[in-house]
Amino acid sequence: MGTEFIWILFVVVLALIVLAVFLRFFPIGLWISALASGVHISIGTLVGMRVRRIQPQRLVYPLIKANKAGLDLTISKLETHLLAGGNVDRVINALIAAQRANIDMAFEKACAIDLAGRDVFEAVQMSVTPKVIETPVVAAIAKDGIELRAKARVTVRTNIERLVGGAGEETVIARVGEGIVTTVGSAETHKQVLENPDLISRTVLSKGLDAGTAYEILSIDIADVDVGRNIGAQLMMDQAEADRRIAQAKAEERRAMAVAHEQEMKASVQEMRAKVVEAEAEVPRAMAAALREGKLGVMDYYQMQNTIADTTMRDSIAKASAPQQTLPGTDKK
Repeated sequence: MGTEFIWILFVVVLALIVLAVFLRFFPIGLWISALASGVHISIGTLVGMRVRRIQPQRLVYPLIKANKAGLDLTISKLETHLLAGGNVDRVINALIAAQRANIDMAFEKACAIDLAGRDVFEAVQMSVTPKVIETPVVAAIAKDGIELRAKARVTVRTNIERLVGGAGEETVIARVGEGIVTTVGSAETHKQVLENPDLISRTVLSKGLDAGTAYEILSIDIADVDVGRNIGAQLMMDQAEADRRIAQAKAEERRAMAVAHEQEMKASVQEMRAKVVEAEAEVPRAMAAALREGKLGVMDYYQMQNTIADTTMRDSIAKASAPQQTLPGTDKK
């Protein structure tokens, strides 16, 4: 009795394993769902997907969805796109959305957009419902030196034909920012821009900024314009400060040269005084030599001393008799 039970249990387990393996390679439930939805897929095709390590539901369910929407697609096309690394479900959703919006889009075009790394379903949605892109704050300076800080909202719509190879949102934002800088920079005064903000919109739209991009610019609206710094006055202040520093440096150079010249003059005066002292020291020696040699007599020496004393006395009398200067407004006593 125990042996028969073990054999029965073994047979049941073996049958379950065989059934699991069979269902693994033969997705009967998925095949029945496809037939019930009107999609005819052979069981061999599903088994081949298993062999190629493809999950059949990733292709069958999108194919059922496409068949219900009236799209004429085959399982082979979907498998090819999946093996190429595409998102089959997103492509089918994009084709259905394009069909409902009366947008002519072929399956190959949608696959190319998807393989290019773009969200094809979002692109179709943006083609139906435009998207608003808000630019960061763009700083520009008018001719009068006043800085203006502007922010714009750009309404764009996807251009399906240029979606592959076209530039993205970053390029549109950069071009709009360049247009704002150009428009504000060409204005004579910042008041012109503040009074007519639509001047920026008209100028930017006239430049055809959507050329070569995946979008079509519908409108550009200036959301906000603020007055920033007075760049012109700041530049003038910086220039004045630079000129002051240059003048100060030149003045310091002239002062240094004057101090050097004064030091040279003092050295020259000291040198001359040294020579005078040296010459005065030679006078007594020369007089002594003249007395010894008989070239100068004693009377001549006394006469010279008398002349020197008389000259010194005259100088003292002249200094004593000179009038003293008084300050204006003071009484002389």
